[in-house]
Amino acid sequence: MPMQQLTSDQELIDCYLYGNHSCLEVLINRHKKRVFTYILMVVKDTHLAEDIFQDAFVKVVNTLRTGAYKEEGKFLQWVMRIAHNLIIDHFRKSKRIPLVENSEEHDIFDTLRIFDYSIEDKMVRDQIHSDVRALIDYLPAEQKEVLIMRHYYDMSFKDIAESTNVSINTALGRMRYALINMRKLIEEKELILTA
Repeated sequence: MPMQQLTSDQELIDCYLYGNHSCLEVLINRHKKRVFTYILMVVKDTHLAEDIFQDAFVKVVNTLRTGAYKEEGKFLQWVMRIAHNLIIDHFRKSKRIPLVENSEEHDIFDTLRIFDYSIEDKMVRDQIHSDVRALIDYLPAEQKEVLIMRHYYDMSFKDIAESTNVSINTALGRMRYALINMRKLIEEKELILTA
């Protein structure tokens, strides 16, 4: 089949898997600009973007060769997800080993802040937490339930919806109204909730 007639990504993938390596080149060139632009926009470094772009397509080729890619008509989205994950991996690695250099103009110890909370700070923080818990008791039961599940038990809205037998939109709505009502209560009671 002539290259011009291969219009879909899947046709190019199939052609590549049957041994026509020029189909892979067409596929990469088709999506190169969008994928590379996205990577560059996030990492803001041309050389790093080129490295991540190459790594992404190495993963694509390896996945295609092993037959692990399943056609869903979303080849570009799949490649973008691979690129996105590689970007996240890069940032995780670079955060794990932070490089800080001392110089005559800049001493790292001048920028370090050591926080030693005083007894007064702890008392103020405890009072704020106590005030917030007291305000929660004024909320309607459904709003109170969602707020506690979300903030004290760190549940997702999906889990909250399943636990309370409501839709996710209802759970989100209850949370929204809980926050609105909390703000009103803070204003009415003239509370200051900052340490």
